[in-house]
Amino acid sequence: MDNLKIEVPGKPAYLSAVRLAISSIAATAGFDLDAAEDIKTAVTEACKNVSCHGTEGFSDKYEVDLSVDEGHMEITVKDDCERHLYEKMSEHCQRCPEDCDLGLMVIRSLMSDVSVMRAEQTGQKSITMVKEL
Repeated sequence: MDNLKIEVPGKPAYLSAVRLAISSIAATAGFDLDAAEDIKTAVTEACKNVSCHGTEGFSDKYEVDLSVDEGHMEITVKDDCERHLYEKMSEHCQRCPEDCDLGLMVIRSLMSDVSVMRAEQTGQKSITMVKEL
């Protein structure tokens, strides 16, 4: 099993780089195009969910940890936020806490297994997803 870790600045612009990496890693693990798209979409939703802190802004950083084997991927997206540096500029973005439940429904529909954890003291969230062939 191969383990990878991606530390991502909280700026939403970096999400496209994460999507590209996830798609490539899924293909390397033997997933077909449809499954790779499902994984990429689920990870995108998890990144948005974890990095978004409502009206407080975006996390200054978050992590994407992957365990990859042929036909198996386990991905954990976790808030590694020390502060909320990136202000939300659009009204849509400020509504994002209302959209989080929809994002979790999307993730659960695309992945084999999903768990969501929130640290009691820090409020930091992590979403772990598994995809099997």
